[in-house]
Amino acid sequence: MIRGLWGKFFPPDQDPETPKIDATHHHGLINFGNTCYCNSVLQALYFCEPFRERVLEYRKQSKKTDGSLIWCLADLFNQLAAKKKRQPIKPTKFVHMLKKENDAFDNVLQHDAQEFLNFLLNHIGDTLRDEIVRNQKVSQTQSDTHQHNSPCDYQETWVHELFEGVMTNVTRCLRCESVNQKDERFLDLSVDIEPNTSINHCLKSFSATETLKGEHKYYCEVCCSKQEAHKSLEIRSFPKVLALHLKRFRFEDGVRSHMTKLSYRVVFSRQLRIPSSKYSKDDGSTILYELNAVVVHCGKEINRGHYITLVRAHPSHDQWLVFDDEEVDFLPQAELEAFFGLTESSAGRGNLESAYILFYERVNEEERAKKESKQMSHLGDYTSAKSAKEGKKGKKHQHTSE
Repeated sequence: MIRGLWGKFFPPDQDPETPKIDATHHHGLINFGNTCYCNSVLQALYFCEPFRERVLEYRKQSKKTDGSLIWCLADLFNQLAAKKKRQPIKPTKFVHMLKKENDAFDNVLQHDAQEFLNFLLNHIGDTLRDEIVRNQKVSQTQSDTHQHNSPCDYQETWVHELFEGVMTNVTRCLRCESVNQKDERFLDLSVDIEPNTSINHCLKSFSATETLKGEHKYYCEVCCSKQEAHKSLEIRSFPKVLALHLKRFRFEDGVRSHMTKLSYRVVFSRQLRIPSSKYSKDDGSTILYELNAVVVHCGKEINRGHYITLVRAHPSHDQWLVFDDEEVDFLPQAELEAFFGLTESSAGRGNLESAYILFYERVNEEERAKKESKQMSHLGDYTSAKSAKEGKKGKKHQHTSE
């Protein structure tokens, strides 16, 4: 385990308009042996404001006590939000329920943070869907009608509303030019990485066109035979919260039992602007995201490393905290670059702390522009009032002197 990676950081000089972030108001989570993979993701999700609000609202409305994983999560979030003294919190109920719901986590081994995130989001979504279907059946039973319409196969929940995107697998036959499209939903997006690159480059590579030829030819149903084809993945619908997983682990050539870590330097920006594809619902406009949290993997191996989390402490200001299980410290903005990864020249030495999961929240630029305009108007009114007040003081002082 890695402890106290960053010592004690203190916030830099702040603008008077910027709220001061007090690290003592934030709480770490106790590590039960090898549960840092769990703690890191939970902190990232807690600082995802729309997700946190929905979870806490679920706690208020739910009649259950502690019989589900989502209730245990809601109870944990409530402790993080309500506790005033700076003391780490024990996520005992949550970890116990996690092991009960999925025996893959019921051991003392280190687990993959992305696998945990994917399981958690899917499990919560399934739980909410089951509740919707159950409530529909109760309502149907209580109604006077005798219609027995089966519930819809796909029920969108608030988890899907926040995290779900849709990608389209596009295949174009190079002989007849027919196009086959198949949609696939995702809650987190996994992208391949290369040495000395950026998040934007990774996303472009994700949608790059591949030619299917030779033994990999595509069977065209129009031609009724195998043909060469172009294949690509396009994002049709972008989520409100983009959980971007960097594929830093791969099996070594010829050794399926061992995975090696790719500590490549991948630059991630605090603002991410993504051009929409021709298959997107966004009518050719670009989509703006802002970085909200980063789950970092420390170490060389997936089963022996450690996870920490970097979070933006306030949604309107670029101030960062680092959570290392129960420890909470300030993180200067300049230190974010330390988690890009290693260049080829520095491979084999230096730190091995590299970004693994990036949480970006989508920005509504129209609403932001209106909000900023309103703030500027208020600031102008405040400045004018202050100048007028100072002017009156100056005249009064001059009159007294005379």
